[in-house]
Amino acid sequence: MMGAHALVLFCMMFATLTCLNLGSPPNCDEVRKVFQQRQIGPVKSLPDKPRTGNDLQVCSSRNLTCCTKKMEERYQVAARRDIQNLLQISSSPLKFLISRNVAVFQDTFESVILQAENFTTSVLQSTYRGMATEASGAVRELFTDVGLFVLGSELSVDELVHRFFDALFPLVYDRLINPGLAPISPAYAECVRSARRGLSGAPFGGAPAQLAAQVSRAAVPARVFLQALHLGVEVINTTDHLQLSRECKRGLLKMSYCPHCQGLTQSRPCMGYCLNVLRGCLASLAEVDAHWLEFVQSLGELSDRMHGAQDLEQVLLGAHGLVQEAVAHAQKNGPRLSVQVHRICGHPSRGEAQVSSVQVGGNGRDSIPLRASPRDIDISLANRRKEFINALRSHRTFYGGLADQLCMNELSSGDGLACWNGADVVKSYTLRVVGNGIKAQTVNPEVKVKGSDPVINQIIDKLKHINQLLQGKSIPKFGTLDEIETGSGDREGHYSGDCDDEDGCWGSGNGDVKRTILRISKLTPEKTNSHRHHHTNTVDVENGASDGSRAGTQGVCLALIWTCALTLLSW
Repeated sequence: MMGAHALVLFCMMFATLTCLNLGSPPNCDEVRKVFQQRQIGPVKSLPDKPRTGNDLQVCSSRNLTCCTKKMEERYQVAARRDIQNLLQISSSPLKFLISRNVAVFQDTFESVILQAENFTTSVLQSTYRGMATEASGAVRELFTDVGLFVLGSELSVDELVHRFFDALFPLVYDRLINPGLAPISPAYAECVRSARRGLSGAPFGGAPAQLAAQVSRAAVPARVFLQALHLGVEVINTTDHLQLSRECKRGLLKMSYCPHCQGLTQSRPCMGYCLNVLRGCLASLAEVDAHWLEFVQSLGELSDRMHGAQDLEQVLLGAHGLVQEAVAHAQKNGPRLSVQVHRICGHPSRGEAQVSSVQVGGNGRDSIPLRASPRDIDISLANRRKEFINALRSHRTFYGGLADQLCMNELSSGDGLACWNGADVVKSYTLRVVGNGIKAQTVNPEVKVKGSDPVINQIIDKLKHINQLLQGKSIPKFGTLDEIETGSGDREGHYSGDCDDEDGCWGSGNGDVKRTILRISKLTPEKTNSHRHHHTNTVDVENGASDGSRAGTQGVCLALIWTCALTLLSW
């Protein structure tokens, strides 16, 4: 009997030694090497050998650890930096697409403006040579003002068109209606200019109103289109610099760097685990998805409407015809207009005599140097818009599939490989995988989400506003996009101050966002409560088999000790 007890005690001792051998302490040299390679912080204070981690807040473990509290803080900074870099890398193609096309559209539009100005000046030069030189300044101002309006200046299209015809009328009166050997005096010219709008019978006929209507009908969509592109860049810049909550930062640390503390420097998170962490961290960005999708669709619909009468390029390049028609109408009605001007301003007051240069139908195209376009218009604005919209549509679900994209392409382990589940290297992740959006995070087992981000809510409000503009709907008086500082009434709560700065304690969610198109992942809470189908029951870590081999050590140890204990009890 004593021999049997000795045998059992020997068995348990053997099991204990086996466990100690199988569960060997982590290799801190490898941890130090990776810490230095990734430039996470200075290595001089790193422990040379494993230690107890009682002081760790997130990466605590019952085993020995290679981490100190200072290392844990450094790892948290690195985890936050890594995710922000990934966000910026993921959005860079979209940001470059929009930014580049803003520059292209403005460059092409400038070329259209200069070409339209040159066409109009050339027509006046060929038909009314004596007046064309003095009229070139007014022509230039007209098209410059149209350009400024499209770029966002607070100008009235009606006013800028009428201001052009006000400036043109004294020239038409002096050179075509009532020519003399000397030009009218500046004071008399100013009186004629001021009198133009009050003359009966419309000196230039219906051309001014027609030109104003045509330019307005085409310039307003172009202005909104360009304004929308600028907002698109702002949306990306805002989401690239997302403020992460404290819960999110802890989750990222646990997912990305806590395995390093156990010497598992080559391990990667399980797909389901990664999705839960990132869908929690990026829950507010998922709320942008529906509004961004509507933004891309509305931008494409506006682009489709910008043809014919709403094609600004076509309208501006045809403006010279209406200017010519207006001058011809005034010249035809010269006697009637002259009587009205004399009644208001008196007889003409002229300066020093000079030979009049009035010519009608003369050929003087070389007398006024035309402004050169910065480049030839080889591709129309319409074609550039079409190419841009086609490219933009491939990014329409960017925000809805962002967490899935980052996990699948950058962060998680591959199918069939052992993976980190937040505590150890395992065969598969067994917890529930939540969906996208703030409401879905109420059951997230990895990251607690307390509500929506007020900065993201503000950018959503701006998207709602520009979408209404793009669709031509009547909208609330929000003012310009820059003036929208508060959220819409869709949010149920507001920012709460009952937490520290890193708590991420925002108000309640801003409603469920229906995903129209799921870009990458088909994982939904309704279809799966685990992620086993992403991994087979094999244990192998790419470039780090030691991580996987440690996954079964606890089971082996427990089996040996339990067998010996049962044997002892049976005796």
